[in-house]
Amino acid sequence: MEDDAEEMSILRKMRNRHYRQKATSNDSDNEQESTTSQKITPKNKIPEKSHTTDGSAPNADMASMMGFASFGKKARTFDFDALFEQTRRAAKEKFEGSQNTSDVPEPTVPQSSAKKESDSSSGSSDDSSSDSEEDEIVGPPVPKHILDAMNSPPEEKESEGDESEEEEKAGWNDRYKTVPASHEVVLQHGDKTVSALTLDPNGARLVTGGYDYDVKFWDFAGMDVSVQSFRSLRPCEAHQIKNIEYNVTGDSMLVVSGNAQAKILDRDGFELMECPKGDQYISDMSKTKGHCAMLNDGCWHPRIKEEFLTCSNDGSVRIWVMDEKTILKNVIKPRQQGGLRAVPITCRYSRDGSLVATACQDGSIQMWDHRKHYVNTCLLVRNAHERGTDTSSLAFSYDNRYVASRGGDDTLKLWDLRNFKQPVNIMGCLFNRFPMTDCNFSPDDSYVFTGVSLRKNETSGKLMFFNKDTFKLAYELEVDNSDVVRSMWHPKLNQVIASTKNGIVKVFYSPDFSERGAKLCVVKAKRKEKQNDMICEQQIITPHALPMFRVDRPKSTKKQMEKDRKDPLRSQRPDLPVTGPGQGGRIANAGSTLSSFIVRNLGLKKKIDETLNPRDAILQYAKEAEENPFWVTPAYAKTQPKPIFQAEEKSDEPPAKQQKL
Repeated sequence: MEDDAEEMSILRKMRNRHYRQKATSNDSDNEQESTTSQKITPKNKIPEKSHTTDGSAPNADMASMMGFASFGKKARTFDFDALFEQTRRAAKEKFEGSQNTSDVPEPTVPQSSAKKESDSSSGSSDDSSSDSEEDEIVGPPVPKHILDAMNSPPEEKESEGDESEEEEKAGWNDRYKTVPASHEVVLQHGDKTVSALTLDPNGARLVTGGYDYDVKFWDFAGMDVSVQSFRSLRPCEAHQIKNIEYNVTGDSMLVVSGNAQAKILDRDGFELMECPKGDQYISDMSKTKGHCAMLNDGCWHPRIKEEFLTCSNDGSVRIWVMDEKTILKNVIKPRQQGGLRAVPITCRYSRDGSLVATACQDGSIQMWDHRKHYVNTCLLVRNAHERGTDTSSLAFSYDNRYVASRGGDDTLKLWDLRNFKQPVNIMGCLFNRFPMTDCNFSPDDSYVFTGVSLRKNETSGKLMFFNKDTFKLAYELEVDNSDVVRSMWHPKLNQVIASTKNGIVKVFYSPDFSERGAKLCVVKAKRKEKQNDMICEQQIITPHALPMFRVDRPKSTKKQMEKDRKDPLRSQRPDLPVTGPGQGGRIANAGSTLSSFIVRNLGLKKKIDETLNPRDAILQYAKEAEENPFWVTPAYAKTQPKPIFQAEEKSDEPPAKQQKL
């Protein structure tokens, strides 16, 4: 450290000396220029103008006339990299013992700067006076690792930076190469098969559905170690849930159940709309407004958030558009080889939404172009799986070149969309007893995985991961001692989720390569519940005691809080607004109630004198009506006789007593 400090002090001294020489040279140049200009051009003498061939005075004559040497001086340029390199080498040689410690090597200036500094020799006289100031070190010494980085060649720096960036990118991309299964979180949905599973696009909320007709919501950010669902509902009454899926924006959710009508729920589980039901007595499915048999599967369009797809046992695949109400857009009718109706078991969009694919009960996989009419298929394989079995799942790869199919014939097949005649790879002996068992691709398309059901004498259900290129078993993940039905690998969370027959959902993750999701809830301690304990004290029962001496019966904390809540003094309830003329010793202000406002502004606006005779009240307008007739009088002016009114007779009898109303 002392050597580094000495080396840095020498560097600072040489740098300060260089800047002082530069400053003194500039000052001396300015002085020389001013003296020469004074000698050439006295104040009382104006030089004669010398013209060039084009009639313009040269710069020298104009400068002498103006009283200075030139219009400007070009700024000095120094090669600081060369200066620091020379200084570093000289300091290194000094510490190696080649020179004396008291001698400070002078920096060798490049030729370009040496020529410019030849005129600044007058400033060298100030160096002797500034030697004492150069010995002072300003600021702390530079750390050694910074000096090493500065001294290293630029090529090495660039190579080191590129290597570090490549390592970071490689580590980020390689997080999908290994299955994140070192840790797990168990979610208890119920006691029956969990047949539906979905995560929103951000991975914040998990939704599960099962054979118990329940749909449960799990919020990773709001759960603690106890991992309890925050909402449970039955959107389709007594129908098994076949599939649940969030749309591309995550604000709507499609629920496909065992009935003929799919439902759309919002993010929190409230129903938005329901698909209409078709007429079961019409044989042509294109003539009905909806499905008329049990649904099998459904999914959202990957690009259009309002469009979704459903398939049913009525032999039709329907495309819907979610607007103010669910509108049927297209009807697709899969056909067998002989032209009969084919029952679709599963349906799926391709990753870019250009293909609509379905797997039918006759073992075929049929695809239509989403941009054309759905009359003829664009891709078709008749004997993809065994006839009469339920092909439970279709999954497109993320690069949209391959599609995997999970058959009810205990096989997993990989197909190339560019050559869709024969499967690329086949894996058998994968027992499957559910018509909704999933198969999926890993986020980087390096693995294809699916769940396996238990055979006789087997004890653990597994997720099998196969290499996409070779289809060799790459990883085997034991989930539980039950059949594995649904599975998914979320690309943002980098977590694997699997559901089983016994109502358990497991979330597998890695602390190093996974993000958020289950990692948020496992670190939260369980919330302490407020205990409602009974107050156990010795009580003296006095049945006939006065109320002021009577002791209340012991109550639980919850009941005591409810009682205190009803007491306005203990709950510190604020004063309620006054209703009517007054309440509780308070008088309402005029106009604070509706009745007082009406009385003050409307009822008293035109006060009628009750003592006025009605006849006199009408006759007071007779003169004005006679002078300015407007409505009836001009119409009957020629035919109407002149009215004669009865004159009022005066009598000495007192007026009749007015009755009080």
